Amino acid sequence: MSEATSLLATAEAWLAQDPDDETRAELAGLVERARVSDDVAVAELHDRFDTRLQFGTAGLRGRIEAGSNRMNRVLVSQAAAGLAAYLIEQAPEGVTPSVVIGYDGRKNSAVFASDTAELMAGAGVRAILLPRLLPTPVLAFAVRFFDASAGVMVTASHNPPADNGYKVYLGGEHDGSQIVSPADAAIAAHIGRIAETALVQDLPRNDGFEIAGEDVVDAYVAETAAVAPAPAGGQLRVVYTAMHGVGWETTRRVLETAGYPAPELVTEQIDPDPTFRTVSFPNPEEPGALDLSFATARAVGADIIIANDPDADRLAIAIPDDAAPSGFRRLTGNEVGLLLGWRAAQAASAALDGDAAPEGTLACSIVSSPALRIVAEAHGLEFRETLTGFKWISRTPGMIFGFEEALGYLVNPGTVRDKDGISAAVAFLGLATASAQAGESVAGLLDRFADTFGSFGSDQISIRYAELSRIGEVMSGLRALPPTELAGARVTRIDDLADGFEALPPSDVLRVWLDDGTRVMIRPSGTEPKLKVYVDVQSADGDAAERAATVTARLAALRTDLTALVS
Repeated sequence: MSEATSLLATAEAWLAQDPDDETRAELAGLVERARVSDDVAVAELHDRFDTRLQFGTAGLRGRIEAGSNRMNRVLVSQAAAGLAAYLIEQAPEGVTPSVVIGYDGRKNSAVFASDTAELMAGAGVRAILLPRLLPTPVLAFAVRFFDASAGVMVTASHNPPADNGYKVYLGGEHDGSQIVSPADAAIAAHIGRIAETALVQDLPRNDGFEIAGEDVVDAYVAETAAVAPAPAGGQLRVVYTAMHGVGWETTRRVLETAGYPAPELVTEQIDPDPTFRTVSFPNPEEPGALDLSFATARAVGADIIIANDPDADRLAIAIPDDAAPSGFRRLTGNEVGLLLGWRAAQAASAALDGDAAPEGTLACSIVSSPALRIVAEAHGLEFRETLTGFKWISRTPGMIFGFEEALGYLVNPGTVRDKDGISAAVAFLGLATASAQAGESVAGLLDRFADTFGSFGSDQISIRYAELSRIGEVMSGLRALPPTELAGARVTRIDDLADGFEALPPSDVLRVWLDDGTRVMIRPSGTEPKLKVYVDVQSADGDAAERAATVTARLAALRTDLTALVS
C-alpha cells in the first residue's frame, strides 16, 4: 500500500467512527481534496494523522478539528475509555473507582464532558458530572470533596479560541493533584490500546452517571472565602474581568461571602464566550489582553485590577502607574507570587505559640523568582523548588504556599491542590485592602519587600523556531560549548538538569549562574515549538531607586546577549 493510499485509509477509518457532524464534514472535504492530489490537503492530513496528541504538561490540548493530532469527540472518547481502564486497573479488588468531571465555556467543552461521563459509566466507573460550566479550581476541589479516584477538567485554559483540552487529576494518595509520571504514561498506553483495538461506536456507554449537587460549589465558595475575609473598614475600588471565561459567577459569590464590595466589571468580557471576541489570545499575560480592563479602571478610578484567565486557574493583577501609557501596570507573576509568599510566611510566623519554630514550606517552580527562598529563610520556613507546572508544585510536602511565574498561585493547599486564580484573588485583595487601610499601596508593598529582601527583577525571552529540530540543536550546542560570560558577568556554574539534579527529576533544562548573582534558565517549551529563557537578577546596593535602576539595566543587557546566544 502506498503512503498516499495508507494516509487516505487512515482518514477514512477515522471518518467512519466520528460522531460529530462538524468535524466529519470538514475531514470529508479534506479527503476529497487529497484524492485529487491537492498538496495542501495532503500535508494537512499528514499533520493530523501522522501523530496523536499525548498527555503533556497539561494533559491533552489542541485545536478542535478531526484527526488523531487534534481535539475532537473521537480522541476524547478514546481518552475517556483509556482513563477508565487505568482507574479500574488501579482500583483495589472489590472497589469501584470514581471520577468527577468538570467543563468550562469553550466550544465542545460540555459535549466532551458528557461523552466522558457516559463512557466512564459504561466502563463501570462511578461518574459524577459537575452541575454546569465551572472554573477549573472547582473541579480540582471536587476531586477531594467526593474523595474521587480521579478528576477530568475539559478546558484549554488560556489557549487560543480554536483549542480545547483535557486535564486529568488523581485522588487518593495523589490528593487531587494533576497526573505525573508514571501515571501519564500508563494512561497513554491504555488510550493507545483503545485507539488500536476498538471503534468509538463500540465502546460501552451509559447515561446513568450522576449530576453533582450545588453543595460542592457551596463548599468551594465557603472554603475559598475563608482564605481572606474582608478587613473591617474602607475598601478598595476594584475592576474585575473574567476574560470571556467562567470565573465571574464563582468569584462573585466568593467575594460576597468574604465581605468585599462588588467590583466594577469589564462587561464586554464578563460572560463566557467561546469566540473570545475582544481578545486575540485570552491570556492576561499577552499584550492587549487587559486593554479593556485598563479603560474601565481609568473610567472608575480603580485602585486595583483583578483578571482571571478563561478557566480561572490563573490570576493577573494590575495597579495604577503614572509612567505606564495606559495608566496601569500589570504586575509580573513573580511580583504577585512574592507578595503572596511573604503573606503566607508572615501568617505562619504570626500563628506561632510561644517559642515554637514556624512550620511549613514555600514552593515555586525552578523558573520562578529565587527571592522566595530568601523569604522562606528569613521566616525560618522550608523552601522547595520543583519542575515547571503545578502537577509538581502541588506535591510539595508541608507546603503552605506555592507559585509559578506564569500567573499561577496556590494559597490554600488544604482545599485545592492546583493553581487557583479565585482563592489567589481573594488573598491578594485581602492583603491589598489591609495595606491600604494602613496607608500603603500595592506599589508601596513592593518597595517594602525590596527594602526587606533586596531588589529582584525578572524577564522572559521566547524564541520561536520554524523547525522543531532547531530546539534540540540549540540545547545540544549550549551543552557542548557553554557560555563563559554574559553581559559582562562571568559564568560561575551551569547545572544540567537532563539527568536530574539534587531532588529534581530529569528535565531538559540548563541553569546558568553568574558571578553577580544572576540566574538564567533555558528550556524548551512544553506546549509550543519555541525555546524559553528566564532571567532573574538582584541588587542590594544603594537606595531603592538605585537598586531598581541596576536591575533594569542588567535585564536589558542580558536580554541582548541571551537573544543572540539562542537565536
